[in-house]
Amino acid sequence: MPKVTIDDIEIEVPDGTTILQAARMIGGEVVPPAMCYHSKLKTSGGYCRTCIVKVEKGSEKDPRPMPKPVPSCRTTVMDGMVVRNKTAPDIVEARAGIVEFLLINHPLDCPVCDQAGECDLQDLAYEHGKSHSRYDFQRRTFEKIDIGEHIKLHMTRCILCYRCVKTAEQITDGRVHGVIYRGDAAEISTYIQNVIDNDFSGNVIDVCPVGALTDRTFRFKSRVWFTKPVDAHRDCPKCSGQVRLWEKGGEVLRVTARKDKYGEVESFICNECRYDKKNASDWVIEGPSKVDRHSVIGANHYENSVLSATDDRQQTGLPHGKKVELGEGALNPNNIY
Repeated sequence: MPKVTIDDIEIEVPDGTTILQAARMIGGEVVPPAMCYHSKLKTSGGYCRTCIVKVEKGSEKDPRPMPKPVPSCRTTVMDGMVVRNKTAPDIVEARAGIVEFLLINHPLDCPVCDQAGECDLQDLAYEHGKSHSRYDFQRRTFEKIDIGEHIKLHMTRCILCYRCVKTAEQITDGRVHGVIYRGDAAEISTYIQNVIDNDFSGNVIDVCPVGALTDRTFRFKSRVWFTKPVDAHRDCPKCSGQVRLWEKGGEVLRVTARKDKYGEVESFICNECRYDKKNASDWVIEGPSKVDRHSVIGANHYENSVLSATDDRQQTGLPHGKKVELGEGALNPNNIY
């Protein structure tokens, strides 16, 4: 198996592993950011260029450095390769330029955007962005449209990462939306409004790294950091049935697929689970979701809290009045608050 050194950390990886995948095996700050790559989607990556790295040594057989920064999500590891990410000032500077490019047309509407608090671009701009823009021309603007019964498209926010296109292409019966036009006129769209209608259409919302595709049933209902994410599951004949419930005051405001620490969907879910099962009684509650502490959603998170569960014993099967530690068993979300 080839060995690669990333930011002075050596790791042995299987053949065919990309630099980004190798960096994720190491973890921590050596992992480049990624906006368009999604491990569950074939041929994803290579569009946004935020994951670029510097290859100081190509391999043991050919130690010459690669002349330009390369996208780590598409570049395969070779034995003896030496890669720089955070430890290369020129790469950090180049990444800042890419972020500035992504923000050329992106509106500064975080205060009213439903994606705020779980937006990859927001995190990227905070870490690598600049406090002002050098772009003096008028930004592209689009009217908000409904591309499905439950999906609102705000193309003004789109960064053309192609995730939603590949999701619809790979997990649904037929893709009816995509990128139309070319160059600076390119946009995600459909030819007919409300045309997206299939059992897995809601997954395009989950894979969108920005606020371009939002859930019409959740828009403007609550800020995400005011909700409590709870992992739950049900016996679903269409999908895995493993979801994340977002609750507020005992009410399930939305249902999404579970995501890993890189913001990627772990298992795609059907629309029945997403839109038709919004009662806690429809689910077997596993416990509070694990939230990365750097996330604003982690504020006042209750994962290690000890609370008294006294109501609805039929859901948990616990004796009346017994205290339980959240995360160690099924707990009705109505008892969390």
